[in-house]
Amino acid sequence: MSRTYRALAALLSYPTEALRAAAPEIAAVLEAEAMLSPARREALSGLLRDLAEGDIYEAQERYVALFDRGRAVSLHLFEHVHGESRDRGQAMADLITLYGEHGLEMAPGELPDFLPLFLEFLSLLPPAEARELLAEPAAILRALADRLLQRDAGYGAVMEAVAELAMAPAIGASAIPDEDPDDLAALDAAWEEAAVRFGPGEAMDGCGSDRLRTRLRAATRDAAQAAA
Repeated sequence: MSRTYRALAALLSYPTEALRAAAPEIAAVLEAEAMLSPARREALSGLLRDLAEGDIYEAQERYVALFDRGRAVSLHLFEHVHGESRDRGQAMADLITLYGEHGLEMAPGELPDFLPLFLEFLSLLPPAEARELLAEPAAILRALADRLLQRDAGYGAVMEAVAELAMAPAIGASAIPDEDPDDLAALDAAWEEAAVRFGPGEAMDGCGSDRLRTRLRAATRDAAQAAA
């Protein structure tokens, strides 16, 4: 079990005073476990410093402007996936089941494919199993890293770290086209798309992590085909 996943989950979460206070501990965990390369750990130092020393309200505004103004860098993994809503709904249900089996409780209103929550879950697994599961959406993680690096160096560095752990390919894939974060009309249009419906999907043989891996592989393949 690795605390590095939990540290990265915290860095991708909405900034709070608790996160601000935990910044030194997060830095210590990343150094102690050394799961990330030295260059990747150094790249994270800017965001950690901003969180520890900067104005918390400015940090919160920065986070909202980055992640809540459009879908291209959405931290919900299945936002980046093509496929029928019922398929995504079943994948969500599988994630919820897996979380419950490992004692991970979700906050009210939280969706299971939220990347910080997914990373929190990985921190509960044996290292080999965690890496295997994280590798399934690797192409999506690469797309997110590339897009975030263009928008914000600090959060781009965090996603680069996640992509490194996932051994992500050089070219990413997302079913959501990239967008101009300053084009408000385009952003509004993107949010008008139909929301994912959560409900029963087609039956699949298997359950739990095996079925989830199958769906994540299909998600990445569909996203790659859409981007091609």
